Amino acid sequence: MEAVVVKVKPIEATPETFKEFGQVVQASDDGEEFGPHDAQLDLSQGTPRFYIMHLQDRALKFSKITHHASVTQCLGSISGDVWYLGVAKSSIVDPNVDEKKGENVLQSRSGHFFVPPAVDSVRVFKISGPKFLKLNRGTWHAGPLFKPDSMDFYNLELSNTNVVDHTCHDFDKENATVFVIDE
Repeated sequence: MEAVVVKVKPIEATPETFKEFGQVVQASDDGEEFGPHDAQLDLSQGTPRFYIMHLQDRALKFSKITHHASVTQCLGSISGDVWYLGVAKSSIVDPNVDEKKGENVLQSRSGHFFVPPAVDSVRVFKISGPKFLKLNRGTWHAGPLFKPDSMDFYNLELSNTNVVDHTCHDFDKENATVFVIDE
């Protein structure tokens, strides 16, 4: 079956537009006290890893989306250049108490339970300038995606996130759908 192409208009990432998925963190004055405008992190399940990712050839399309159930994640462009991130709300569930137990609840390799994201739940955000995104635990994400041939990003997650806490959903395989950013 040939995949349906879904064109998605990006939404500019602001603290208000992104709040269902995490936070947009922008510059604050040196010496300003910690508050709700700062990244509200959960790095309690392991050793934090803060590093620079060099990414190449990340065109403005995707069919795979990922979530991390045990950690918040921060991503930002080192240069402040424009980049994009596809997202869907966290769908981690406790099958013993959650109302979604009648839905298509799956168990990940790492042991948590989740409902796969729906095609119509996917949003794309455009990130411009000197800011970064903090993703809530379990937020589905695809990217960073960008127009240049390559970009560098800083990434804060756990040292073993991509080994033990990396749950994927393939919209092409499971839903015959590919997303294209309409920019």
